[in-house]
Amino acid sequence: MLEGIDPLLTGELLLHLDRMGHSDAVVVADAHFPAWALGARVVDLPGTTTPDVLAAIRSVVPLDAAPGLDLMASADGTVLDVQRELMVAAGTEEETTRFVERFAYYDVAKSAYLMVRTGETRKYGNALLRKGVVGHLSA
Repeated sequence: MLEGIDPLLTGELLLHLDRMGHSDAVVVADAHFPAWALGARVVDLPGTTTPDVLAAIRSVVPLDAAPGLDLMASADGTVLDVQRELMVAAGTEEETTRFVERFAYYDVAKSAYLMVRTGETRKYGNALLRKGVVGHLSA
């Protein structure tokens, strides 16, 4: 365990997040998402929710320029509670978040560097976050 690191960020997850480059994407997926069918790198975090995992990731990963966050659009285009929670967790707003139709979202997700499958059971609880430039440490 590391001090100051969200306990949802496992060693395996931190390793993959560290290896991501600028504009690489991580999908934080709900339990319904076909992560293993689409992704080469999948980390399973059962018992978690997508907003909680996204908030933990954002504690160590900066957001890329807009749109830094893609959400899977609901069937009728309504912004759902879980999607509002995801925007809060990512630090974005509706105007700076891209909503992507379900099947197009799967296509976008295929190119993600990493997929994190959570235990989230609410529908459309999926987020794709693009990593921004990490600041440098000064002496």
